[in-house]
Amino acid sequence: MAFYLALLLDTILVSNVVLAQFLGICPFLGVSKKLDSAVGMGLSVTCVLVISTAVTWLINHAFLAPNNLGYLQTLVFILVIAFLVQLLEISMKKFIPSLHRALGIYRPLITTNCAVLGVTISAVDEGLDFLPSLVFALGSGLGFLLAMVLFAGVRGKMERCNIPQSFRGMPITLIAASIVAMAFMGFSGLADGIFGI
Repeated sequence: MAFYLALLLDTILVSNVVLAQFLGICPFLGVSKKLDSAVGMGLSVTCVLVISTAVTWLINHAFLAPNNLGYLQTLVFILVIAFLVQLLEISMKKFIPSLHRALGIYRPLITTNCAVLGVTISAVDEGLDFLPSLVFALGSGLGFLLAMVLFAGVRGKMERCNIPQSFRGMPITLIAASIVAMAFMGFSGLADGIFGI
C-alpha cells in the first residue's frame, strides 16, 4: 500500500506530467483561462489516461509483446486513445453538454495530447504491472488536473493585474507557467527522502 501511495504522490507532485515532464502544454496553456473549463479538461484527461492506460497495457502484454510487434506500439496506442476520446466526447455531449460547450475546440486536444500518449507508453516502458500502471496513470491525471487548477488561479489573478503592454497575452502566460513549474521543482527533494522511488 505504501508503494502505491508513494507512486501516486510522486506522479502528482514530483514527476508532474505538465510541470516536470512538460507534456500536455497546449491544453495547459489553452484551457486554463477559466477554472470550470480547467477542471473539466483535467478530469477528462484523467479519465482518458486511466482507461487508455488499462486498455493499452492489456493490448501490449496480451498481443503486441508476445508477437514481437512492439514497433506498432505508438500507432496502436494512438488509435486506442482516439477511440476512447471519441467515446468521452459523445458521453460529454449527451450527459454534460455545458462542459462539452465549455471545452469547445480543446476537446480534440485530448486525442493529440502528448501527455496521454506519453503516460501510456511510460507505463509500459517502465515495466509496471497492471495495478501500478493504473496508479501511475491516475497520479499523472491528477497531477495534470492540479496543474490546470493552479494555473487557472494564477491566470485569474493576472487578469486583475496591471501588466505592461509588451508582456500581455502569451508572454506573461509563459513567464507565469515557468514560475509555477519552478515552484514544483521544490517537490523533487521529496522523491529521495520520503517516497523512496
